[in-house]
Amino acid sequence: MMRLIADAGSTKITWVLQVQGQETLRCETPGFNPNYAELSLLENMVSGLPDIPDGVETVEYYGTGCGAEANRKKIERVLRHRFPQARIEVDTDIMGAARALFGNQPGIACILGTGANSCLYDGHAIINQAVSLGYLVGDEGSGCYIGRQLARSYFYGFMPEDLRTSFQQEYSLNLPGFINRVYHQPEASKYLAGFTRFAGLHQSHPFIQQLVSTCFDAFVEAFILRYEPCHSLPVGFVGSVAWHFQDLLRNVMEGHSLRLETVLKSPL
Repeated sequence: MMRLIADAGSTKITWVLQVQGQETLRCETPGFNPNYAELSLLENMVSGLPDIPDGVETVEYYGTGCGAEANRKKIERVLRHRFPQARIEVDTDIMGAARALFGNQPGIACILGTGANSCLYDGHAIINQAVSLGYLVGDEGSGCYIGRQLARSYFYGFMPEDLRTSFQQEYSLNLPGFINRVYHQPEASKYLAGFTRFAGLHQSHPFIQQLVSTCFDAFVEAFILRYEPCHSLPVGFVGSVAWHFQDLLRNVMEGHSLRLETVLKSPL
């Protein structure tokens, strides 16, 4: 059995080839979100995948932006052109997270990476899912959301002077350049999420701890407390933001009397 699995986020796609259940190849390509990027970007990435032998029997693509059937069909067409004999499954990134976190057991699966999402999973199917409003309006707690709060605190003068000096040295920001990059250039969500690295480097600072914790509180309010059985089910997270800030995340979860069971950097 030869199986290709894609974990497709907005920042990167990780491709894993399994042969008889054993990983034989892993590679990364730039991220893809069908809501914001041209399909040709994915076409070029798929056609350029290295060292994929003939005979792939199953392709499983779990991606951000795949909630809409039209987007899933577009991605399926791209994959079928490259792997015409394979069984193709295109599903949401949150389904990939749920399967990775809970297998065939129920739970609340959450994504905290560049973007944010959650679902109520019964062990087989998603029975309820939070509304995802994207990085402009929603994505509370995500890398983009944290990055936006950092940039806001920097330009508004809320950031303590020691952090402000380090932030300026790291990014050399000026207001016209920032406005141009966010409002007039592509992939603003990735750009804003890039500031989260700074928060990670300085997460022992009380200001960063408070900022990130406030962002996680917003995530809990929007994406977990909406599910009626949230206090009786395990909650799991996948994504780089959850992984790198898991101590702060665990504290916030405990403050809401929620049971954080598993944190995975990647569903793969």
